[in-house]
Amino acid sequence: MKVINMATMNISVPDPMKDWVQSQVNTGAYANTSDYVRDLIRQDQENRSKLKALQNAITAGIESGVSDISFDQVINQARKELKENRS
Repeated sequence: MKVINMATMNISVPDPMKDWVQSQVNTGAYANTSDYVRDLIRQDQENRSKLKALQNAITAGIESGVSDISFDQVINQARKELKENRS
C-alpha cells in the first residue's frame, strides 16, 4: 500500500466561497473542506490532462496536412469503423 504524505496549505477565500464550500460538505458528498478542495484539484488535473491531449491531437491533425478524401468520405469511414467495432 502506497503511503501518501499530506501537506498543509492555508488559503484565503471570500465569505461567499467559504459558505459554498461548507454547503458542499454539508450535502454529505465530502467528509470535510479538505476533501472538497482535493476533489477540485483532482478534477482540474484531469481536465488539464484532457485539454493537453486534445491540443496535441489538434496540432497533429494540422501538421498532417490536407486530406485527399472529402469530409463525407471521412465521416462514412468513421461510421463504418464504429459499426465494425461494435460487432
